[in-house]
Amino acid sequence: QVQLVESGGGLVQAGGSLRLSCAASGRTFSNYFMAWFRQAPGKEREFVAIISGSDSRTYYAVSVKGRFTISRDYPKNTVTLQMNSLNPEDTAVYYCATSRFLSSRRGDMDYWGKGTLVTVSS
Repeated sequence: QVQLVESGGGLVQAGGSLRLSCAASGRTFSNYFMAWFRQAPGKEREFVAIISGSDSRTYYAVSVKGRFTISRDYPKNTVTLQMNSLNPEDTAVYYCATSRFLSSRRGDMDYWGKGTLVTVSS
């Protein structure tokens, strides 16, 4: 039983930045991977980034690599997604998720947050 709550979404102009946060509570495990997915209008939910719980290794989707940064804050039990150089194609509901192992597949995630909306205006 893990609860994930995303925050930080909003409206931003193209080229701008946003920082999303995901707060974990309940029966959390520090060794779990924590990931971000997103779902744009009319599209399927897609992988964005993931970070390991052991050594904070990070992995990114090609579409965001170099622009987004995922990180963990263990004392606060949170994971963040720093998003820079945003463009309208980044508009989506962003979801936080956890997994017991490295994966970019939706079906491998054990818990999901409710999502936070990011809208990038052109």
